[in-house]
Amino acid sequence: MKAIGFSQPLAITEPSSLLDIELPQPVATGRDLLVKVAAIAVNPVDFKIRQNATPEAGEHRVLGWDAVGEVVATGDQVTDYNVGDKVYYAGDLTRQGSNAEFQLVDERIVGKKPKTLSDIEAAALPLTSITAWELLFEHLNVIHKDSVDQTLNPQETQETLLIVGASGGVGSILIQLAKSLTNATVIGTASRKQSQQWVKSLGADYVIDHSQPLQPQVQALGIDNVTHVASLTHTDSYFEQYIELLAPFGKIGMIDDPSSLDVMKMKPKSLSLHIEFMFARSMFKAKDMDAQRNLLNLVADLVDSGHLKTTFGKHLGNINAENLKQAHAELESGKSIGKIVLSGF
Repeated sequence: MKAIGFSQPLAITEPSSLLDIELPQPVATGRDLLVKVAAIAVNPVDFKIRQNATPEAGEHRVLGWDAVGEVVATGDQVTDYNVGDKVYYAGDLTRQGSNAEFQLVDERIVGKKPKTLSDIEAAALPLTSITAWELLFEHLNVIHKDSVDQTLNPQETQETLLIVGASGGVGSILIQLAKSLTNATVIGTASRKQSQQWVKSLGADYVIDHSQPLQPQVQALGIDNVTHVASLTHTDSYFEQYIELLAPFGKIGMIDDPSSLDVMKMKPKSLSLHIEFMFARSMFKAKDMDAQRNLLNLVADLVDSGHLKTTFGKHLGNINAENLKQAHAELESGKSIGKIVLSGF
């Protein structure tokens, strides 16, 4: 089968940073599905692994942790999917990725593809949806409405969520989940006019500029404190500002990799810090692995009922080394808006 891989960590400008290769088609056993990949999205985790991981000698690592495809074979323990099902998923960081014609993936982390979206549109959603959902509801514990039509007691919903780096892939779905499934006031940050417009179009109540001090901008909105911070980028640069902004017992949730944080500065306000890593369940075969299947199916229902929209931003053509190099380069620039998607071989 066709695949794209790398054998040594190289800058994306190097000819061998990503290579078109041929690999044997895998075979589904146990709880695995064999999926014929139709479309993929590219995430920062792809270039971070390409930059830092060294595959075993003579081996190629296949990247890619966002995919849409069709189930073409199932393992003997599969219970929830059949051949012919259209699915979407983010996969498992410890296994070969979706930059290949066929991929094995555990059924417990796979959802049914949204019916109202094309393959390209749906491929943008899995990794960011899982990350945003786990961050919002499992770490930050923002109050979750049982349905999009539920009205909550105002005394229960005096929550203000600040999303720093809101125009990226995770921020783009996090805004929508917060507006659809909570009564929190949502403040998104973006520094460029185009990204600010994107954040506003997704439903953020307010947009502020993270290249400027945060507290004066929040106070100018008539908001004295925020209760929750979703820190999606440069947490170390903003950490002391978060402590200043947050109300006592506030929560910070982060997804990036700061080199160090002085967490004891959080003690006077009794703040809490949470780290979201959506691969934790699959990497450690958690007992509740199927929570990711369930939430992907809920996201698909929200999409199909018109409450969420895809965060697809740009289609770069077929899945091959040349186009993936362009995708990695754009993500590494830090200026992409929405998700970058490729489709077909």
